[in-house]
Amino acid sequence: MYVPYGLYDPTMIILIPAIILTLYAQSKVQTNFAKYLRVPARRGYTGAQVARMLLNQNGLHDIPIEAAQGQLGDHYDPVKRVLRLSGQVAQGSSIASVSVAAHEVGHAIQHANGYAPLSIRNMIFPVARFGSSAAWLFIIAGLLIPSLGGLMDIGILLFAAAVLFQLITLPVEFNASSRALEMLDANGYIYDEEIKGAKNVLNAAALTYVAAMASGLAQLMRLMLIRNRRR
Repeated sequence: MYVPYGLYDPTMIILIPAIILTLYAQSKVQTNFAKYLRVPARRGYTGAQVARMLLNQNGLHDIPIEAAQGQLGDHYDPVKRVLRLSGQVAQGSSIASVSVAAHEVGHAIQHANGYAPLSIRNMIFPVARFGSSAAWLFIIAGLLIPSLGGLMDIGILLFAAAVLFQLITLPVEFNASSRALEMLDANGYIYDEEIKGAKNVLNAAALTYVAAMASGLAQLMRLMLIRNRRR
């Protein structure tokens, strides 16, 4: 069957590996989180208790712990200096709960210590946020109005800023997970045989960031090919 060229874009094939990786990462994090959410940590501490103790041990007594919205909405807010944990993490005493809580404390420690990748990520966040939302407006305008092709270049630059943010996010997340595992082990919040489960939870979560970066890079390559093809 004949498909009009305008309805078929061969550059879409570039996105296929990234889409597969994204689906795999999402399945992996959901599976691992659900699995270890059902496995109690033998020490019996809740995620909120572990987070509070770790914050205090690192001199971060002034950082409050608040409720986060939704599942896996756990995060550290560097602007308000607040640690937010979802209900199942804050109130749960599972391996998944204490692992995620310790990971977010890792971000708070990064912020307190001036961890360079986190500082850079925080600086470019406003540009990346604008770029991720506005890039497609410029790109589509440039595609629809060839005489304004410069708009597409602007859109690609804005999209590149968002991809750069995703790239810088990787060392931030991996470092936070490394800190979390070290703190949980060193302080005896989990037993040696439970460390594997904690690693599985945090590694699966990190894979989602790898997938996001891969998707962003693939899309950026695709946009550049489309731009070059139209010139």
